[in-house]
Amino acid sequence: MSAAAPRVFDDETRLLAELVPLAGARVVDLGCGAAEFSRRLLERGLVASVDALEVDRVQHGRNLAAPALQGLAFGEGGADDIPFADGTFDLALMLKSLHHVPPARLDRALDEVARVLRPGGWLYASEPVFAGEFNEIVRIFHDEQVVRAAAIDAIARAVARGRFEALAQVHFVAPIVFRDFADFEARMMGVTHSEMDRSAATSARVRERFERHLGPGGARFNRPMRVDLLRKVAP
Repeated sequence: MSAAAPRVFDDETRLLAELVPLAGARVVDLGCGAAEFSRRLLERGLVASVDALEVDRVQHGRNLAAPALQGLAFGEGGADDIPFADGTFDLALMLKSLHHVPPARLDRALDEVARVLRPGGWLYASEPVFAGEFNEIVRIFHDEQVVRAAAIDAIARAVARGRFEALAQVHFVAPIVFRDFADFEARMMGVTHSEMDRSAATSARVRERFERHLGPGGARFNRPMRVDLLRKVAP
């Protein structure tokens, strides 16, 4: 019998709500980007508060300039040096951000996450799987194969070292849609948190492959994702 196909989630907050009891939760979002996920959690009344940290100073400045939302606070910093006291949070989110931690700092980062969680607190780490056509396009200008593997290995080490208990591993598909190549270029190649090959020759290669998928409604990709749900081991 073949394995069931991964479920599709166009809004990952639904998956999080299935896996973690969110009511009243104090949340830290590590590597929050533009904090769209955290905003959805608060706007829907799913959690009590979110402290959203971003190491990219450009994006952090944009976050501070964005409309305020009750319960949402922004800070500058990375997962390897979290500026909060021990046991502050019920839930830590790392949404496509663990692999952005320098490999040499991954173990420290997960130790820091454990430190700021209360005993029994949750870590929800969502990472792109290095597979699929969307991945093949992105890797032309930004190949993350090594750093993504390092992130997954770090999760296994954190469990082996007794920092966390592994509760679940969930594979799902996240649809992503772009109006045209200009939309893709702005959202995927225009980010400021990573170094990328943005040369004219590379952009031409990316455009050619991307436009194979363009149709009347734009270009749609199904991005494979993996979630590791961990719980802090009580001392």
